[in-house]
Amino acid sequence: MPKASTAKKTTAKKAPAKKTAAKKPATLSKTSRQSASQKKTTERVLHEFKHDELKSGKSGKVKIRKQAIAIAMSESGASNRKSKTEDK
Repeated sequence: MPKASTAKKTTAKKAPAKKTAAKKPATLSKTSRQSASQKKTTERVLHEFKHDELKSGKSGKVKIRKQAIAIAMSESGASNRKSKTEDK
């Protein structure tokens, strides 16, 4: 009968677990908020985009949603800076 090997099994040592920092909740103070008139303008522009009525300069109809959002943000911001008499 052959002898059983008497070699010792080595176990791999595990690295200590890393401590992870707890995630902080998202704060709204750093994000920009839209006023009521800005929301209305954004909704109007995106509605025009959805119904293929939104146009951009000489290039014609807007086909990309990101471009429509950029136009909406630009228009809503521009109306905020101008006086009411200039908008009419």
